Amino acid sequence: MRIKRTVNALKKRRKILHLAKGYRGYKSKNYRIARQAVMKSLNYAFIGRRLRKRDMRSLWIARINAAARINGLSYSKFMYGLKTAGINLNRKVLADLAVNDSQAFAALADKAKQAL
Repeated sequence: MRIKRTVNALKKRRKILHLAKGYRGYKSKNYRIARQAVMKSLNYAFIGRRLRKRDMRSLWIARINAAARINGLSYSKFMYGLKTAGINLNRKVLADLAVNDSQAFAALADKAKQAL
């Protein structure tokens, strides 16, 4: 007796069509086209997860730079000052301080200035 792929093939197609739900036109109805669209979108999602890390880092740097300039330092001098002062805070935390707690950031800027 030969084995037919009916159930597995149906599940496979259903999974793809479920992922393609919300796509315009035939991309959400036709399996062949939906499969291509889903593969492309999953690839974009994979790439986007890596790009998000870059984007967030550049956003943090922009925020730190703006706050550092308010305190009379450039970004590079501020970061170098922190490094020589032995303060090891990552950019995410520094950006959060710059936005939400300007007094603490000003204190860090003073420490960086003294270390230069």
